Amino acid sequence: MRVEVEQVQGLITELKMSMEQIFADFDSASLARIVQTVLQSSGVLFLTGVGKSGSIAQKIAATVTSTGTKAIYLSPLDALHGDIGMIGPNDILIMFSKSGETDELFNLVPAVRQKGAYLIVVVSNPKSRLIQAADDAFILASVRELCPYDLVPTTSTLAQLVFGDILAAVLMRRRNVSLSDFITNHPAGRIGKRQIVCVSDLMLTGDRLPKCSPNDTLGEILVELSNKQCGAICVVDTKDSLLGIFTDGDLRRTLQKYGNQALEQPLNVLMTKNPKTASPDMLAFEAMKRMEEGSPITVLVVVDNNRCVGLIKMHDIIQAGL
Repeated sequence: MRVEVEQVQGLITELKMSMEQIFADFDSASLARIVQTVLQSSGVLFLTGVGKSGSIAQKIAATVTSTGTKAIYLSPLDALHGDIGMIGPNDILIMFSKSGETDELFNLVPAVRQKGAYLIVVVSNPKSRLIQAADDAFILASVRELCPYDLVPTTSTLAQLVFGDILAAVLMRRRNVSLSDFITNHPAGRIGKRQIVCVSDLMLTGDRLPKCSPNDTLGEILVELSNKQCGAICVVDTKDSLLGIFTDGDLRRTLQKYGNQALEQPLNVLMTKNPKTASPDMLAFEAMKRMEEGSPITVLVVVDNNRCVGLIKMHDIIQAGL
């Protein structure tokens, strides 16, 4: 069966119209009130839902947590079998349900009341039982699902997601979550690595660092250049002050220029003076961007007060997941 492009485009148009309705009916005042409630709470924010709404609740809980507010997804079934014990009188529970008539959630209300927690419901039905039982409510636009029978949660879960993401973003701003705070919550991801991993964490040092003096000839440094497998060698004086760098590219250009006399040429004639450098405390991601600026290169000499202390390779930065 061939899928018609027109059919796909028609669904995209339908979804656009639904999203426009979701934003047109979005009650900013109600969300602001809910945000204020969360900010004033000294407890934990719990989120729950059944089926697809439960999946959205899980996602929102993860987003809210990563942006500086303590949040936990609570399975309604597990809550009725013991997990409700996690909830206390200072906590807030947000329930997600399109119909507002989900039995599993409604059956959870008495237990929430007994715990003294504050109950907020996010529904699309303003006359639902959950609204009547809640302390506060947010009414989402009631839009038709994309499925031909208006049953499979599609646009309704998008509406819930819009609510949750805006909630997380406003909370993040009101709590003045800094970039460093956000990164602290993402130490293993690419976001965190790019803001945490420094050049000193990845650079080659000691015996792994290829170095030579300016008076060494090309013939004398070829073994060092080859064995260290860096594609470059640092040219330094007796105090390890950086004078220049000699790369594989310089080697090719030297052979083309000097031919049979190439091996006799000293490095102070062949090296590239004033090469791009990095400092040990520079972020490795920034070092990678410096390599890509202008004429791209694959290595940077690491200097500290003009003293050559290391070499960082593009390959090692990429391998680190940056």
